[in-house]
Amino acid sequence: MSYALTATALAPRLLGATLTIRGCSGVITETEAYTPDDPASHSFPGPTARNAAMFGPPGHAYVYRIYGMHWCLNVVGQPGHAVLIRALEPQEGQAIMQERRGAGRPLCLGPGMLAQALGVSDADNHRPFGTPDFDLALNPPDDWLTGPRIGITKAADWPRRHGLIGARHSKPFR
Repeated sequence: MSYALTATALAPRLLGATLTIRGCSGVITETEAYTPDDPASHSFPGPTARNAAMFGPPGHAYVYRIYGMHWCLNVVGQPGHAVLIRALEPQEGQAIMQERRGAGRPLCLGPGMLAQALGVSDADNHRPFGTPDFDLALNPPDDWLTGPRIGITKAADWPRRHGLIGARHSKPFR
């Protein structure tokens, strides 16, 4: 599949994909789409040093820090389009993920937790997907949930959050 899609087209196609990063993997259960016309998107003001990956090649990672402490992982589509990976159902490397997250803590139930569990950092920014230790194996679902985004204030009501139906590793949809 080509990643050169709008974020609104790419976001649901990433649901069900197996994301593998350095020996840890899981099934993507929740995504959010961000486009250049979206006031909540980092690409809204146009290209900057921070968002350069969003304007780079499709199928690469855009990694940024929020609240000064959490990394977030996105998949780049068309220029200025990116899909935030919000949640993941762990499959392999759970002991490593738990070590990174701490005993008894949820592993991948939110973008910051997911990045920490998978060991994502700014070193992964601009990195192409498609290598054995940084890969997306797509398996798009036939149907999914769509709803408003969470954790943002601008355009929060836009229906650009997508989730697998029945996923236990995802925040509830309203």
